[in-house]
Amino acid sequence: MTRERATAFVPGHVTGFFSAHPASRPAAAGSRGAGLTLSDGVEVTVARAAEASGDGTETVDAPDAETAGSIALNGDTAAIGPVADVLGALGVRARVDVDTDLPIGAGFGVSGAAALGAALAANAAVDGGRSVNDLVRIAHEAEVERGTGLGDVVAQARGGIPIRLEPGAPGHGELDGIPAHARVEHVTFGELSTETVLAGDTAALSEAGERALSRLRADPRLSTLMAASREFAERADLLVPEVAEAIDDVTAAGDSAAMAMLGRTVFALGTGLSDAGYDPAVSHTDPAGARLVRRE
Repeated sequence: MTRERATAFVPGHVTGFFSAHPASRPAAAGSRGAGLTLSDGVEVTVARAAEASGDGTETVDAPDAETAGSIALNGDTAAIGPVADVLGALGVRARVDVDTDLPIGAGFGVSGAAALGAALAANAAVDGGRSVNDLVRIAHEAEVERGTGLGDVVAQARGGIPIRLEPGAPGHGELDGIPAHARVEHVTFGELSTETVLAGDTAALSEAGERALSRLRADPRLSTLMAASREFAERADLLVPEVAEAIDDVTAAGDSAAMAMLGRTVFALGTGLSDAGYDPAVSHTDPAGARLVRRE
């Protein structure tokens, strides 16, 4: 058995606001909105195995999502649907190790990061010859089809402080960004199901997201992003009590905070949460976006 291995890093992503845009083609579906990519993220290692055939040659069957290999999250066997779908789409059977210090299911885009990291690393491990846009598309489609996200993948591929102007994967979507760098603090109070929210009626949510996007496009600054995000959470009726309390505490301390979509997470710029008496995790905006970090 031979192994070819590659590792990719994908930044975490907190969305401040969004609007949902379904479409018959997963590549064209997605979201409009804005958020921050984080220097804390997800590292994905793909180790591809080739099995010896009867004539002594090495072969790798083209698997589907159900036979694509094994997946581990922080060392424990896990079922991460988008990752399995990415391997199936690339025709790669492999072991995938997903490692992160970010909270799971709390609005940090871990699922999207795992899918995008798997696409980048698997392509490198097998010398697949796919372009970046093609790999981003595959990961985005996997997220959309599984209902685990609409805009994390394209934002994480770009890095920085991305603004999603039009929904969809490369070739469909359009991105801009705020030219800034920031220290980011965050506190998490628990999970919030992305699948449940996206499967429900998103009309009011999307109306609030479009309003927030118009506001940010007219004034693309970090202060506007934070204010528009806070207003979005209220208009979309997504605030939970503990998150609302933390945001109010930060506001009372003279700073601004917002809710990460979709999770029971509060994020603030600078020392906003520290100044309000919390003990937050600290990160920074990630300037580079998703990238390969090594190949063996």
